[in-house]
Amino acid sequence: MTTADTAAAQTLPKSVVVVDDDEAMLRLITTWVVSAGHHVTSFGQFEEAKSYLATTKPDVIIADVRLGAFNGLQLVIQAKLEHPEITAIVLTGFYDPVLSGEVSKLGASYLVKPIRSEQLLEKLR
Repeated sequence: MTTADTAAAQTLPKSVVVVDDDEAMLRLITTWVVSAGHHVTSFGQFEEAKSYLATTKPDVIIADVRLGAFNGLQLVIQAKLEHPEITAIVLTGFYDPVLSGEVSKLGASYLVKPIRSEQLLEKLR
């Protein structure tokens, strides 16, 4: 792949799934990703996102760790099993070295809130 091919691939719109049970954070992340030119499907609940991912192959999943009674890492694991090439970004409110290690084993990115739009969009590239 040439440098021009790589640059073109980085600028193509991606299909992104955002999952966060905090409505304000969900809206904020969705706004950032849409503003960067990507297509976003947002979910506030684990089960909705799980059902969607069972039938759809997005390019990226961005999931909060705490999703009510569920763990967003479970969602990322399921997505990676079904679509190994999917890019995954896990968000958390508190740094946890064990969680960070688990996320790394999956080949996913780990961001601790509060996050800035630049941090998140850099991970999307």
